[in-house]
Amino acid sequence: MATYNYLIRRRFWTLFGAKFDIYDAAGRQIGFSKQKAFKLKEDIRVFTDESATEPFLLIQARNIIDFSAAYDVFDRAGVRLGTWKRKGWKSLMRDTWVVEDGEGREVAILQEESLFLALVRRFICTLIPQKFNLLSAEGQYYARYERCFNPFIQKQRTTIYAGSPIPPMLVLGGAILLSAVEGQQQSY
Repeated sequence: MATYNYLIRRRFWTLFGAKFDIYDAAGRQIGFSKQKAFKLKEDIRVFTDESATEPFLLIQARNIIDFSAAYDVFDRAGVRLGTWKRKGWKSLMRDTWVVEDGEGREVAILQEESLFLALVRRFICTLIPQKFNLLSAEGQYYARYERCFNPFIQKQRTTIYAGSPIPPMLVLGGAILLSAVEGQQQSY
């Protein structure tokens, strides 16, 4: 049973950078983000609307251009909800991220669902949409991230399962990271 569902849609017509619209399960827009182009250190701000006056989520890279990057996720009050750390070497074959809570304890792992499809996607056909699972160390499913096939507009659905101990805004921060950072690597 899902408790939260989000859809992140990347806008097609942007000259530099990227713009994302975030929708809830009812189809209402709950967020907007504009990713600046040519930034060495990622700084993603999510606002309640396009006026960009009221931020509710901030995602900041710890380092400039890092193979195994770490991104801190902050709420509107500036409290660190947690950190998403990309596993650089593991991600060469199958995208893998570690999720830490606000105190720096590892609480989950995000990984592409299928190694076979990950390899096909990297070496044969990038049109195969990615699917990720957010899991506990014991293999309990916390959330699922699914890219929707569309050659022009990138869409990603995020489902957070009931009983997930990870704050929904930290899971949503991961969805935005996948759309922004992983989306730079692929064009579908």
